[in-house]
Amino acid sequence: MPGTGDFGHRLTYHRERLGLTLQQLADRADMSAGYLQYMETHLDVPDRGTMVRLADALETTVQDLLGGGYDRPPGPGPALAAPVLETLDTGECLRLIASGGIGRVVFSGSHGPTALPVNYRLHDGAIVFRTAYGGPMDQDLRSGTKDVDIKIGFEVDRIDEARRQGWSVLVQGPAHHVPDDEVDKLADTGLTPWAGGDRRLYIRIVPHQITGRRIGGL
Repeated sequence: MPGTGDFGHRLTYHRERLGLTLQQLADRADMSAGYLQYMETHLDVPDRGTMVRLADALETTVQDLLGGGYDRPPGPGPALAAPVLETLDTGECLRLIASGGIGRVVFSGSHGPTALPVNYRLHDGAIVFRTAYGGPMDQDLRSGTKDVDIKIGFEVDRIDEARRQGWSVLVQGPAHHVPDDEVDKLADTGLTPWAGGDRRLYIRIVPHQITGRRIGGL
């Protein structure tokens, strides 16, 4: 879509995030599918009223559709008047992180406590991400002893600033360097690191403990 602007890209992203077709979104927003397709593939930005309807239908905000606050850390606003912290069970935690995306690998590195963002997928019940051979994670996640794994943490969170709510999931377990003869099975996941480069080493985290919290209101 060479003529698509930021608004069109963000509109497509949020529609696909919810798993909606153009017609389904059109029904939600009470507008035509043809007009939605036009907005997704052209540089034009609609009027404020149309953006409000789209934001409501996509369960997001007008500011997010316009790309506002991109460089601002999430969560600077005030908390809810009566916030409620809910403990999530394992099933709900897995449901929340099942779509993949970006999470943080947390481990004790050669230079001290380390947290690095990675693109990940959930595959056969395990967290899978890619890194570079010889890089910090390759070296720091090897114990140097056969059959001895290093236990690490993996965290994923989502913040909804408009509703002042969100969730966080923490996975803890051993990290395994995926053998070459198993890599073909993981290639079908479509896992592509945003950082680019030669990141052909797959690392798998086998969950031993999964915990999560959701914050919302009454």
